[in-house]
Amino acid sequence: MSRPEIGKSVKTGEFTTNYLEVGENNGGVPLVFIHGSGPGVSAYANWRLVLPEVGVDNHAYALDMVGFGYSDKPTGDEVDFGIELWTQQILDFLDALDIEKANLVGNSFGGSLAISVALKAPDRVNKIITMGAMGVEMDMPYGLNEVWGYKGTREHMAELIDLFAYDKKFATEELITVRHEASQEPGFHEAFSSMFPHPRQSSADNLSFPDEEIKKIKHKTLLVHGREDKVVPVENSYRLINLLENSDLHIFGKCGHWVQIEKSLEFSALVNDFVKED
Repeated sequence: MSRPEIGKSVKTGEFTTNYLEVGENNGGVPLVFIHGSGPGVSAYANWRLVLPEVGVDNHAYALDMVGFGYSDKPTGDEVDFGIELWTQQILDFLDALDIEKANLVGNSFGGSLAISVALKAPDRVNKIITMGAMGVEMDMPYGLNEVWGYKGTREHMAELIDLFAYDKKFATEELITVRHEASQEPGFHEAFSSMFPHPRQSSADNLSFPDEEIKKIKHKTLLVHGREDKVVPVENSYRLINLLENSDLHIFGKCGHWVQIEKSLEFSALVNDFVKED
């Protein structure tokens, strides 16, 4: 049976990383897509509708972060999950594939990781695109607390997908089943439960930066957010645009946390246009 969520694999430091690749190396700066932190998430689950659209004119990669999807899933006893581990994984991924500089596209927690890479290794980043991003210091939102507190049941997965999507036509029984089954993959629940322990405010703090740090980022940045986002509030992106001097902001109305799914074509067009700009 075909498993489109399982792509190629590469060694990134101590871990093996699963990744998807589309498009050809046409001399342009490649895109690297970084998924969010929901249960059952993978690069494929997050970006399956976007990658075909951006792959027409760009060389793009989407990786499963350690502990997610089909990359290695150590437990909290084996590693210290947190921003340092995932930031280093992205840099190791760039090294492993000889990517000197990339455009980073980060969703939710992936947005925080894109910010982290830009701060730690600014020369490796060309442009940044965030979508429903974390990154700024914030009190733990109700929706994110629910996501990180996933109970492992199909019923709770249905509740979470209802939180993610504004347009309920996207909260299908098939999607609930696929995401729940993905969350039952060997090792996932053990890894996930150790990533964001209670009280979860400390995990949100780990993925956040003081305003003065964020102001250091000079890369051109496109901030994208759904106005009705119940997981990471749109106020985060309002704050980011006032901290990032070379940033633009696009808000989608009647859209929740899943911009890349609810507004997949529109979001893909934004990405394509943004990376083409000088």
